[in-house]
Amino acid sequence: MTDAAYEAETGGVIVRVRPRYIPEQSDPALRRWVWAYQIEIVNLSSEVLTLRERHWIITDAVARTEEVKGPGVVGEEPTLHPGQSYTYVSGCPLSTPSGSMVGAYRMERGDGSSLQVKIPAFSLDGPEPRVLN
Repeated sequence: MTDAAYEAETGGVIVRVRPRYIPEQSDPALRRWVWAYQIEIVNLSSEVLTLRERHWIITDAVARTEEVKGPGVVGEEPTLHPGQSYTYVSGCPLSTPSGSMVGAYRMERGDGSSLQVKIPAFSLDGPEPRVLN
């Protein structure tokens, strides 16, 4: 992953994102560009939190958007005690050479209440120019 990180904090939970273009999985001739992104979630709150749901808004270079919602992340619903972190890697294909992602996690507290944790907006930029022919 790259050193470029995007970061947001909500209620004592920090979300850091490091996107990286994956040329070996991309095929610009077929209008397919692929990125991996590493996400680190750090619980600096005083509560035990379980990540229950993710919600993404993915936008490509021509402003087409896709909304993705689902349980947990990469098949898991991790529980983070105060001071703990969780890291995972996922990916995103686009039909344009650039785009962006933004979203939120629904974290569940020990008492069953929810905390919406912001995922910072981040750019998906490939090595190709941003202008489409």
